[in-house]
Amino acid sequence: MADDPSIVASFDKSSNIVNVGKRFIHVGGPIPQLKNNERLIRYTSSLCPHCFRVLPAIIIEKENSLFIKRICPEHGEVEEIYFADSEMAKRFEKFSYEGKGINYYYTAATAPCPLNCGLCPLHKTHTALLNIVVTNKCDLSCWYCFYFAERAGYVYEPTINDIIKMIEALKKQGNIAVAVQLTGGEPTLREDLIEIVKTLKHLGVTHIQLNTHGIKFASLYLKDPEKAIEYSKELRTAGINTVYLSFDGVTPTTNPKNHWEVPYILEVFRLSGMSSIVFVPTVIKSVNDNELGDIIRIAAYNMDVVRGVNFQPVSLVGMMRKQERAKFRITIPEVIKLIEEQTEGEISKDSWYPVGAAVPIARFLELLGTSKRAEFTTSPICGAATYVYVKRKYNEIHFVPITNMVDADGLLDYLERRYENLINKPKVLVKILGFTSITTILNRYILWNQVPDEIKSELRSILLDIFIHRNYAALGKFHYKFLFLGMMHFMDEWNYDVERVMRCAIH
Repeated sequence: MADDPSIVASFDKSSNIVNVGKRFIHVGGPIPQLKNNERLIRYTSSLCPHCFRVLPAIIIEKENSLFIKRICPEHGEVEEIYFADSEMAKRFEKFSYEGKGINYYYTAATAPCPLNCGLCPLHKTHTALLNIVVTNKCDLSCWYCFYFAERAGYVYEPTINDIIKMIEALKKQGNIAVAVQLTGGEPTLREDLIEIVKTLKHLGVTHIQLNTHGIKFASLYLKDPEKAIEYSKELRTAGINTVYLSFDGVTPTTNPKNHWEVPYILEVFRLSGMSSIVFVPTVIKSVNDNELGDIIRIAAYNMDVVRGVNFQPVSLVGMMRKQERAKFRITIPEVIKLIEEQTEGEISKDSWYPVGAAVPIARFLELLGTSKRAEFTTSPICGAATYVYVKRKYNEIHFVPITNMVDADGLLDYLERRYENLINKPKVLVKILGFTSITTILNRYILWNQVPDEIKSELRSILLDIFIHRNYAALGKFHYKFLFLGMMHFMDEWNYDVERVMRCAIH
């Protein structure tokens, strides 16, 4: 439902042309045909990267990889690598779920997706993380940044009142956890950033993360350490839970952005009590894909403040020749395989699960409690994650993935079956049978003989906390004992899949 949805596009069906902000975009084209060496995976829609025409598209399998293919009547066939491991894609597809959808939409569905985006009634997944661009200004100009603020030719900086309206609009979606990422541009260029964070906290935002290259913290520290520490403390006190810190490599060549600043940035966070940092590397084939294991090791050495690494395969926005895209393009399974190689097999490709694997856990926890849980019913192709326990002796690091300690497939299947079995039963019976299930989980699906001795008792306590108390603090304890590893592949004009867009949870 919506009070008064905005109409952002008009569709003339007689000409198959959509008017979006006085830009005219064609809709439709021929359906691509399969060749002898290709197998159809599914139908979808995509865009022409040259004119943005909305086109029928197919996902195909060939050479053990998935590709997306469409044909523009004006610009011809466009084929792009989609997911470079068809077997992994099959495993991930098992965790494809239909979500609750959205309770409130903001724009009317007057044209084909994605031309109404806002969100419109065609969207299938509620907001899990709201991105607020607090400025489009940046003091760097990285060649691989998909934002490229310079092209806009104007400064965009929403006022605090604008931001309040954004949160009020988000809350109309109903009973969902309100999580916000402050991004840009470079957010620390806003002089009133602390006031923005305080405002979000006052509005009931439960999780606030700051997406930054962190250079301001280092610059302040080199001029006046106390001032840098105070700035970080003020942000933390105001409500910043997590800092998403750009970290593209371990050498000046792979990380020209902030290589020399990172040690000072981490020191500021250490001294100010900012203890939830996530490294965010943009992964580019032939540029920094040889340093993925080392990035994880640096995170592990700094686990007093670093909670994880979230790899982001580069998004190749703009016009690039096919040969150039092939040089830089890397997909999620390729990153996963390189991590396996660069950690001597300790973090294997079987350690990783798509984001949707969290759905059975969320639904089971929601069943036991009273509040709604975020359901990450995004496309299984969008992202993957795992957790690793870090065994460190002096300077020697070893990784034990959580999947070595848990029968993950068995557990997720069990939770799904219990959910289906209990969903329509009386609430009192659900509570009794649900809590009985926790004993089964701990005894049957936790492989205690594989759990390192030093965390056995603590892991049991943390898991009991998660399933019994089902709160943010319980998950926080887990995050402080295990290193989170994730990845998310932003789409671009070349691999654009409308089905993925409709399921996106980051808005």
